[in-house]
Amino acid sequence: MAHARAGDSARPLLLAVDRDPALLERVEGELTRAFGSDFRIRGELTADEAVRTLERAHARSAAVAVVLVDHALDPDDRRDVLDAARRLHPDARRAMLVPWGAWASREAARTILSAVAVGGVSYYVLKPWTSRDELFHRTVAEFVQEWSRSDATTLREVVVVAGRESARAAGVRSLLVRNGIPHAFRERGTALADDAERAVRDRGHDLTGVDVLVTMPALGGTVLRDPSDVEIAEAWGVPTSLGQEAGDRSFDMVVVGAGPAGLAAGVYGSSEGLRTLVVEREAIGGQAGSSSLIRNYLGFSRGISGAELAQRGYQQAWVFGAHVLLMREVVALRRLAEGGGFELDIADVGTVTARAVVLATGVSYRRLGVPELETLSGAGVFYGASVSEAHAMTGRRAVVVGGGNSAGQAVLHLARYCAHVSLVIRAASLEAGMSQYLVDAIAAADNITVLTGTEVVGGGGEGWLEHVVLRDRSSGAEHKERCDGLFLMIGAQPRTDWLPEEVRRDVRGFLLAGMDAVTDGTWPRDRPPRPNESTLPGVFAVGDLRSGSVKRVASAVGEGSVVVSQVHECLAEGDA
Repeated sequence: MAHARAGDSARPLLLAVDRDPALLERVEGELTRAFGSDFRIRGELTADEAVRTLERAHARSAAVAVVLVDHALDPDDRRDVLDAARRLHPDARRAMLVPWGAWASREAARTILSAVAVGGVSYYVLKPWTSRDELFHRTVAEFVQEWSRSDATTLREVVVVAGRESARAAGVRSLLVRNGIPHAFRERGTALADDAERAVRDRGHDLTGVDVLVTMPALGGTVLRDPSDVEIAEAWGVPTSLGQEAGDRSFDMVVVGAGPAGLAAGVYGSSEGLRTLVVEREAIGGQAGSSSLIRNYLGFSRGISGAELAQRGYQQAWVFGAHVLLMREVVALRRLAEGGGFELDIADVGTVTARAVVLATGVSYRRLGVPELETLSGAGVFYGASVSEAHAMTGRRAVVVGGGNSAGQAVLHLARYCAHVSLVIRAASLEAGMSQYLVDAIAAADNITVLTGTEVVGGGGEGWLEHVVLRDRSSGAEHKERCDGLFLMIGAQPRTDWLPEEVRRDVRGFLLAGMDAVTDGTWPRDRPPRPNESTLPGVFAVGDLRSGSVKRVASAVGEGSVVVSQVHECLAEGDA
């Protein structure tokens, strides 16, 4: 429908497919009106023409940003277009075009939900019903923004240049992803990396022997050569120390951990007038921050990455006045004199005091324990979802180990880029530990293999992972599988060994709270403990750290918000 014009080949494509010529013309018109100056707009009436358009773009190495497909298209035709988009342009955002009022149709709902469940589309877009339909513009703009964040050629706020096999570069990318810092990775030896290094050298910087180069165009071109995590965070403006604005070191509430539960406590505590400090030893968002897509969190119908959700929580806490300290570890907790609150020692920062403490340190992934693979940690072996590695895995083979939702999300994300992904689980089926929508999506992907009743027992490579050894748990048979990236999510354990003996744990190290604190037999007060109160009055446990907790983001956020009312009660009664 749309005709090419000079300069079109250099602009990313927005493709719409609709069998109704009048509706397609309206969609094209609205796309042109809102995005025509920066994007090439094209509409096709048939699936065959749409697939040919995608193939031509791929042959020219032209970017495709968004593909919109009419939900009423023949199912086979619709699948052909979406499959071609996913295969040829994995970064492109795919969405279903539906007319206004389609929510009244059960058939339309089933079509959309089925496509979302198997990863065919991200969500749906309501067709424009009039000219200058701003809702349509806004929805497509959100897809365009998501695409721009994943497009490797887009100028980014932070640029990392390193060799593909640099273990430190993998750590830097993970740090940036989990702290919600937008960035791009340029593999050394490529044209984009050469351009970045040339620009840095032209400014007088010596790059001799530099393993990892980090530049920050958004911050006036700041250049960091082989920086530490703290140097990167401070350059970006992430607080790692208590500055002048923190004033004295006495707080109403100190929250240890900035995962979903800790951030929620920080937001609600600071918004309700408590002088609040949140301390996080690694990255904002905790384990949830490494999830590529959380789709079952209320209010985010298209899903949201764990890093973005955490970044939004951090910004809320900051706006309400919470003090947030990142990449710093609380190493000790002590009760002061009766009724006097608590002291906490923070490594490289010093001591702070709190009238109440909320423990929200979450959990850490268990280690595999295979020596030859542990030596390759960061060099092809990654713990956690590590979605930052997806681009580097383009065209390669990956193995994911784990049967939970985080593993399922990681598999689907990696499958967008990898030639093949194997999911290895010890259980007999995925359904035992994974949400059904993820099970369905994995089953529908043609480049994912699920290996049940299997475990990783070996592997190796010269400087970078090249293969893993898998064992069938029932027969004992072993086989070697070529592998460029091993992603491990094999269970979690709490980090509670730094806490005093008065804070009691269950047999697995999770904190006892509420009625569990009573049944332990060490509760020291005549009153019952509050629902999230630990065996040490005035110290609360929320999120994954609490014994018996539901390991879900929504549950952690709920506990983090509710615990603030319990802290208020504690402070009002002076009964810590």
